[in-house]
Amino acid sequence: MAKGKAKKGEGSAATEAASSRLPAGRHGLPREFIVQNQRERIVTALVDTVAERGYNATTVANITKAASVSRRTFYEHFADKEACFLAAYEMVADHIAASMRAAAESFEDWPQQVRAALATMLRFLAGEPELARLCMIEPVAAGGEIAARHRASMQGLVEILKAGRPEHSGDRPLPEATEETLVGGIVSLIVREISAGRTEQLKQLLPDLVELTLAPYVGAEEAERLARQ
Repeated sequence: MAKGKAKKGEGSAATEAASSRLPAGRHGLPREFIVQNQRERIVTALVDTVAERGYNATTVANITKAASVSRRTFYEHFADKEACFLAAYEMVADHIAASMRAAAESFEDWPQQVRAALATMLRFLAGEPELARLCMIEPVAAGGEIAARHRASMQGLVEILKAGRPEHSGDRPLPEATEETLVGGIVSLIVREISAGRTEQLKQLLPDLVELTLAPYVGAEEAERLARQ
């Protein structure tokens, strides 16, 4: 993932903030959370407030009230609301990307790598509706640097798909934008489910997403067979 400059310790603080929302052992995120740490409280408050109000309607005042800190304390840690959001977003997106890579690397067969990566992403998002919204819905609504960072974070999945180009046996080479187009379709389907309030059912998308992503490389018939395994 492409990253901007972050303050020292920002990533670990954000990790602990969001990890306080996760059941022990469920996703491999650290469990430790020091309530007294102001930065962690601010990031956690950002996640809660954005889940309730949406990014654009959330203000620094909303965040500081939820975190029980002063505006001065907020600005000691973050330049603005956008910087605070990015701290939370990067933590979650980086965790998802790392988990997807690890899942894919546990298989030698490329189609199984794709399936494992997609299953890992869907499982995490389905288990954490608020974090799913933070990662998949709000960046587009926010626009600007946040939207750009979201697009950059999708590159990990693009690279996993590009590894399947040798699987293609068609007469004509795949278009250069194949992977970006496929990832765009994946994101669109996930966003649709989250927006409809079906986040917890995201895992049901796995067969369709597997078939969608494998078809250009291995053919429609084989993709369908692999998707229904």
